[in-house]
Amino acid sequence: MDTLNYHHLRYFRAVAHEGNLTRAAAQLNLSQSALSIQIKALEARLGHDLFDRVGRQLRLTEVGRIALDHADRIFGTGEDLMAILNRSADATPPLRVGALSTLSRNFQIQFLRPALADPELDIVLTSGGSTQLLKALSDLALDVVLTTDAPRSAAGSDFIAHRLAAHPARLHGVPGRMDHPDLATLLTCEPVIVPTESAMRTGFNRLIARLGVQPRIVADVDDMAMVRLLAREGVGLALAPDIVLADEIATGQLVTAPFDTGITDTFYGVTTQRSFPHPLLHHVLPD
Repeated sequence: MDTLNYHHLRYFRAVAHEGNLTRAAAQLNLSQSALSIQIKALEARLGHDLFDRVGRQLRLTEVGRIALDHADRIFGTGEDLMAILNRSADATPPLRVGALSTLSRNFQIQFLRPALADPELDIVLTSGGSTQLLKALSDLALDVVLTTDAPRSAAGSDFIAHRLAAHPARLHGVPGRMDHPDLATLLTCEPVIVPTESAMRTGFNRLIARLGVQPRIVADVDDMAMVRLLAREGVGLALAPDIVLADEIATGQLVTAPFDTGITDTFYGVTTQRSFPHPLLHHVLPD
């Protein structure tokens, strides 16, 4: 299949937005007949008519609407590229944020709050697994990745892990489950909701080994939103940073056990070395 002629596509886009061949020709500094030839060449290449004539007006056919949608995105991306490389102050691209799917939604909002305050900034938020997100970051498809695990250094890697916050991970549950004299008794008597493989889970395994207890793990969860729901339902005590359950704690739905687990959950914003980073990254990342 032959390559599409993007000059033809640009001419078509101008005509489509003007809805009139004469005005579009004047805008493009072409004769009307020359512009008409370019449009016919594009129609021949696509194998479909792009316009219907209604009086002196040109109206897009269904294929014309599809072509215009693609043309706007193609040339819009080109305009974004030039704005980024020229560091244009009046054309800020969307801030593309990747977040680990298990990450606290409360923390994500806290991180994004400075950017959300800018009415001119669009944010594209993508969730997924660590490997998927870091690859997208390397491929320049994301500007920053939010995670609880700093990526390990590897040959050729240029990841930069910015430490954003560290929150103690404690046990939270409905008030009726908290009447125990110490942490060992609490873990022995009450079922526990714990995160799957993570730094928190490693810390929890170390804690129960030190205390010499074997708690009943009623739920092994990889989604902090589900941890919240299970804790609110009284299924068990949730091991989580306070920020994850801040709303429920504030309203008294859940309370926090008065025992130090010694476990900390650390949050990172991961970027890569770039000559043209997103201009507003400095608003959300520490200096």
